[in-house]
Amino acid sequence: MKKIAIWLPIAFLCIQNLSISLFAKPIKGPMSLTSKPFGKTQAGEAVTLYTLKNKSGMEVQIMNYGGIITKILCPDKNNKIEDVVLGYETLQEYEKGSPYFGALIGRYGNRIAKGKFSLDGKNYELYTQNMGNHLHGGKVGFDKVVWKVLAAEGDDKGSKLVLSYLSKDGEEGYPGNLQVQVTYTLSPANELGIEYKATTDKATVLNLSNHTYFNLSGNAKRDVTGHQVQLNANKLVAVDETLIPTGELVDVKGGAFDFLQPHLISERVDADDIQIKRGGGYDHCVVFDKAPGVFAKVGKVVDPVSGRSIELSTSEPATQFYTGNFLNGTYTGKYGVNYTKRMGFCLETEHFPDSPNHPSFPSTVLRPGQTYASKTVYQFAH
Repeated sequence: MKKIAIWLPIAFLCIQNLSISLFAKPIKGPMSLTSKPFGKTQAGEAVTLYTLKNKSGMEVQIMNYGGIITKILCPDKNNKIEDVVLGYETLQEYEKGSPYFGALIGRYGNRIAKGKFSLDGKNYELYTQNMGNHLHGGKVGFDKVVWKVLAAEGDDKGSKLVLSYLSKDGEEGYPGNLQVQVTYTLSPANELGIEYKATTDKATVLNLSNHTYFNLSGNAKRDVTGHQVQLNANKLVAVDETLIPTGELVDVKGGAFDFLQPHLISERVDADDIQIKRGGGYDHCVVFDKAPGVFAKVGKVVDPVSGRSIELSTSEPATQFYTGNFLNGTYTGKYGVNYTKRMGFCLETEHFPDSPNHPSFPSTVLRPGQTYASKTVYQFAH
């Protein structure tokens, strides 16, 4: 009997390890990062899904198609672990039609007026698909390409996934061969970090971001209008009827965009405000009150019911705060949830929209010999 007692745990461990090898491939540190095949694109390219985990009960799933964050699992105030982002269960659904759920955005996040800009005396024309304007990189932006995986590793200190993509000269109308690297990290402190780096061989414009739709209720049980938002942003980039900047930066104090103190989204999302009406709610770039390029804490979102929260830190000068106004019920996502208006919110850290056409805005020009660098961290708590 003693021999049985000794060998049974070993046998169980072997079976357990076999089960892991069958369903998920450990890369380095099997308790913190695994991978598995996630199908093939319509063009036949193999896609892999990576799962980053920490010991706090948080899990982030990312695929190398579009660098898309497909799931973020984290506990609520009762330690119930649920998914806090919108998305799909299959690659085919993302390819079929997605309003940028969880995706990396590039070359240029947000809008460029009429898809046109001039750089160093040369005119460029881009694909237009949004009220006559260029949006989120064009017809085939960074959200619709398969990224190369440079590293996928993890240990007790955290996990990281490093993705790389070469955007060739002329792709979607942009100049220059642009080499992009994006690093996702998950720390033991529940910090999801996204770091961007890029270089070019010809002057170009660049505004990288991530378009994750958050819903802290868990498994999208209700819309996000009951979420409480605080943003250290004292200016609004005013827009016209097609959501293109007018060039004016408006003081938010006392108005519908004043989140210097915490407010529920529901309080003013339908306010009698011309900017609110143009966006159908919040779909605007707000400017942080901090020095350019400085990485700092700039905001927080809390769901009072679940107790979950996200604290936002970034080196970017602004964020597009979007409340899912254009989710119209045509997207059915995970858990069979029909994504209707305001089922998710986005905090797309970025430079200002249409900056190439506004010399007074912070520049988004990247030149040979320069390195584009940006960092954003979403820290989850409950």
